[in-house]
Amino acid sequence: QVWQIRLDMHLLNHDGNITDAASIAGIVALCHFRRPDVSVQGEEVTVYTPEERDPVPLSIHHMPICVSFAFFHQGTYLLVDPTEREERVMDGLLVIAMNKHHEICAIQSSGVVMLLQDQILRCSKITAVKVAEITELIQKALENDQKARKEGGKFGFAESIPNQRITTFKMESAAVDTNDVEEQAGEIIAKADPPSEVFANPVVHTPGTAQIGEGIESSWGDLEESEKEEAVEEEGESEAAAFECEKAETEGTSTLRETKNEPIVLSDSEEEEVVILEPQELPRKTR
Repeated sequence: QVWQIRLDMHLLNHDGNITDAASIAGIVALCHFRRPDVSVQGEEVTVYTPEERDPVPLSIHHMPICVSFAFFHQGTYLLVDPTEREERVMDGLLVIAMNKHHEICAIQSSGVVMLLQDQILRCSKITAVKVAEITELIQKALENDQKARKEGGKFGFAESIPNQRITTFKMESAAVDTNDVEEQAGEIIAKADPPSEVFANPVVHTPGTAQIGEGIESSWGDLEESEKEEAVEEEGESEAAAFECEKAETEGTSTLRETKNEPIVLSDSEEEEVVILEPQELPRKTR
């Protein structure tokens, strides 16, 4: 038996270089995670609760960190950690994943730029320096968190919000009077117009996960605008092709008239020429 661990990342907002940020967040989450302690006796496996035994960390052998490089003017200019605007105008991107032991774990190149060997070696040297700095920051953050937990201090995601360290989706608090909510709701319902159409059963266009809230009509499962246009164009082309084929067959039938004793006359209206063919010169199968 083994543990199955899944790492989910939710992107709130970004200003470019998602790969590096995701790699740092992922490795920190794995290093910070604690699993329940387990004992195995023969075929009997016992999983202890946090109250019975302290959870234990995962066996993390090394920390691979991604460092991204953006190239401009066919590799003439090199930029580390590009922003979202810089990613829009870059010619190519090189991502190197390395640990503090200078071991390259992964490398990926994308874009239209052709990199030389000297450029890749230069990027690997810069990566080694950046990875050492980031690894040191990660280890210090983990040590500070562990120290705060042992001393009973403030730690965790919720404690960082009052200090305004996390500003995403931040809004000022406002007092809401909930004393007469039921009466107000009854008055609103009484004054509201009846719905134009009532559905006896809910209509679910696409099965999946939904949430209750205020928003526009969901288009999940429907065709995108571009796909709809392509479908309409393909349908129009197929109808036009069928019409042309039917028209060609009709014209061919009216043009070619075979008789027993008379020759067949083919007329071309564009060149205004008349071609006379003898009956024995016709192929066996004609349309």
